[in-house]
Amino acid sequence: MKALAEDRKVRFLNASDRTICVEFGNEISEEINNRVRAFCIVLEEMQIEGIVELIPTYRSVSVLYRPEVIRYAALRARLEEAVSNTGSIEIPPPSVVHVPVLYGGEEFGPDMKFVAEKNGLSEDEVIAIHSAPEYLIYMLGFTPGYCYLGGMDERIATPRLKTPRVRIPAGSVAIAGLQTGIYSVESPGGWQIIGRTPWKLYDAHREPPIPYEAGQRLKFYPIDQAEYDRIYAEWHAEEGGGEA
Repeated sequence: MKALAEDRKVRFLNASDRTICVEFGNEISEEINNRVRAFCIVLEEMQIEGIVELIPTYRSVSVLYRPEVIRYAALRARLEEAVSNTGSIEIPPPSVVHVPVLYGGEEFGPDMKFVAEKNGLSEDEVIAIHSAPEYLIYMLGFTPGYCYLGGMDERIATPRLKTPRVRIPAGSVAIAGLQTGIYSVESPGGWQIIGRTPWKLYDAHREPPIPYEAGQRLKFYPIDQAEYDRIYAEWHAEEGGGEA
C-alpha cells in the first residue's frame, strides 16, 4: 500500500485520567482508518514505556497508559511525535479471513426475507451480494469480537429493527443501514439477522481469543446445513455439545 499523504489536523482528547483519545477525522472512511492503522504501527514501533493498550476505532485510537510511569505532558509529546511520523508509513496489505455463513431460514436468518423484500431482491440475490465483497474490519467493539465491517453494497442496505431483540445468538450475521457485522457472543441487538456462522468467535481461553483483528479483510462464503454442523462441531468440540 502507498504511504499516507501528509497528516491533517489531529485532536487529542482526555478520555479519562489514564486515557488519551487521538482523533483523525469525523467520518467512516478507509482513508481515515488507514491513518488510524498507521498511528498504531508507529506507536508499536516506538515502544513507549507506560502505554498499556491501544484501542483503534473507525476514526480514532484510545491510548491507555499508566500515569505513574509516564505523565500526561510527556505522553502527549510522544503521541504528537507519532502522528508526525505516520505520513511515511507503509501499511502492509491486509490478510483476508474467510468466514462461512449459513444464510436465511427462520432459525439462522430470521430477517433475510425482510431484507430481500425491502430491497426488491430475491433471497439468493441478497446472499450473492452480501458474500461478494472483501469487507474491511474497521474496529472491534460493543462485545468482545464484534466486528464492524465497511464496504457493504447499498443494494441490500436495511434499517435497524424498530424494537431490538433481547437475545441474539452468537455468530449471527447482521445488517443495519449500510453496515454489516457479526454478533460474536449472545447479546441483545437491533440489527437485521440474515445468517449465522458456525465459528466460535470469542473464546477467552484461546490464543488469540478472536480469529480476526481490525485492519484485516473479511469475506463471507455461503454454506449449507451439513457444512454448518460439521464446522460447528469442530469449533465447539471442547464444549461437549450445546445449542447451535
